[in-house]
Amino acid sequence: MKIMDKLQISSYLIFIISVAAIAYGLLFNPANWVVYGISIIFIPSGILSFGLIVMKKGPKEAEEDKTREPFIGY
Repeated sequence: MKIMDKLQISSYLIFIISVAAIAYGLLFNPANWVVYGISIIFIPSGILSFGLIVMKKGPKEAEEDKTREPFIGY
């Protein structure tokens, strides 16, 4: 399995977990310290994983360059 595939799978997994945690905090009204923990941990990790997913997709003309070069943060 390529590194890019592992990165994409882990990014999707982190994004889904982050969205679920944020939804839990919004819908079920947990204690304040739980909401603070969700906001400190899951909101930034959700944004980061979404950014990695978007960077992985990228434009079609760059697909060939991505397969030849290592991931350097396009």
